[in-house]
Amino acid sequence: MEDKAFEAQVKETVIKEEVVYSGHIIDVVDETVVLSDGRKTHRDIVHHAGAVAILALTADDKMIVEKQWRAPVRKVTLEIPAGKLDERDHGDALAAVNRELNEEVRLQAGNIKKFAGFYSSIGFADEYMHLYLATDLQPVTTELPQDADENIGVVYLSFDEATALYEAGLLDDGKTVVAYQYWKIMRLEQGLK
Repeated sequence: MEDKAFEAQVKETVIKEEVVYSGHIIDVVDETVVLSDGRKTHRDIVHHAGAVAILALTADDKMIVEKQWRAPVRKVTLEIPAGKLDERDHGDALAAVNRELNEEVRLQAGNIKKFAGFYSSIGFADEYMHLYLATDLQPVTTELPQDADENIGVVYLSFDEATALYEAGLLDDGKTVVAYQYWKIMRLEQGLK
């Protein structure tokens, strides 16, 4: 529920923006803002084009995850297929889902449904993550080129395997945790354990 009166009381006014860094994935901006009480302060803002992530479930009810090195956390992670929206997608998240499934796991989906969306780190970044469920998976007929800087291993996890990883703290990527929990809810609603 949106509270316009509260928003009017706390809304900040940007009076200056300085691009500190402009990169391949993000732009970092130092904003000078005026608070509702007249004080000035700074905000470090990370701008991102947005992203999609896919809970891809096979016909035999396995979750597709990727193993890849993630430099910020200095380790190999387990993540659902995902990627940023870019110029090829023309702002269309569904186009990005289809592209990422092809590039990363060489599959196409007969059924795609959005089930969630969230800001990945709302305190300093505007990245919005669209989460989709993809089923009725088939191999692609034409492979799109993979990103040159990615080394991805594809893993198929049963629900029990994913649960063991989750309970051991080894599924620690936010989008993957949300996807796993959605899968768990789906299974409970279907009467599966």
